[in-house]
Amino acid sequence: MKLFVTGATGFIGGHFLNAAMAQGHEVVALRRAGSSPRIKLQQEPCWVVGDLDIDLRANLHNDLRHEIGRCDVFVHLAAHSANPPYDNYAQCLYWNASASLRLAEQAYECGITQYLIAGSCFEYGLSAERYERVPAAAPLEPTASYPASKAAASLAFQSFARQHLVQLKILRLFQVYGEGELETRLWPSLRRAALAGEDFSMTSGAQLRDFTEVSDVAHQLVAALEFGNVAAGSPQVSNLGSGQIQSLRDFAEYWWQHWNAKGKLLIGAIPYRQNEIMRLVPELDVIMRDE
Repeated sequence: MKLFVTGATGFIGGHFLNAAMAQGHEVVALRRAGSSPRIKLQQEPCWVVGDLDIDLRANLHNDLRHEIGRCDVFVHLAAHSANPPYDNYAQCLYWNASASLRLAEQAYECGITQYLIAGSCFEYGLSAERYERVPAAAPLEPTASYPASKAAASLAFQSFARQHLVQLKILRLFQVYGEGELETRLWPSLRRAALAGEDFSMTSGAQLRDFTEVSDVAHQLVAALEFGNVAAGSPQVSNLGSGQIQSLRDFAEYWWQHWNAKGKLLIGAIPYRQNEIMRLVPELDVIMRDE
């Protein structure tokens, strides 16, 4: 299978490339000028340099349009401002919704009819706290710019699939961690402090989450490239996670012990973020389909 992949140099994107190419998939990957993968790739894809709002219809890109036209699946992993502090609403909506849909439209014009889109668990926002395990059909009630833009993109991609009668899967990813993750996020911050023998300040850690190691996420995304059960024009939305509920405190304490840290976990030293979602765990066995 030949894939056109966005976000290929990102945290999840690099792991996805390794998993996909190890299984024999051919990859055409979009990357920004000057960007490079966060992890070592086992082999190089066919790189295309440009932003998400690249114009494939320009004469300059006639060869690129032909190359993308040979692809079977559009895999969209790119995300703008996925980590706090988020960019403003206008920028998040432009890159995560408008530019992303415009690129998907161009891929459709090139002949691609299968689409795999990475969504975010934070699209659920406040509604997640009303469920023991939030189903994919739950209302989207995001509380900030990035989650709102991903929710808008989810709705727009589903409309795109219905309009063009293409096969579409949206997988909303829950708490992904591991090698290549942005250094300011929890897991790499914990590791840095633990290995340096420093104390680590954190919230009280009562947030309930589903933590999934990034290589597992990558393999689940590769498995999702099978579209045999997806009807054209009937988009599928599902959650992707480990199925295990864990408090942020338990997660931190596990890794602190795993790294044999000499410092202390300063639990409760910092406050929760504004609009913190305290329970955000997925229901994994339900797929939302259009009837």
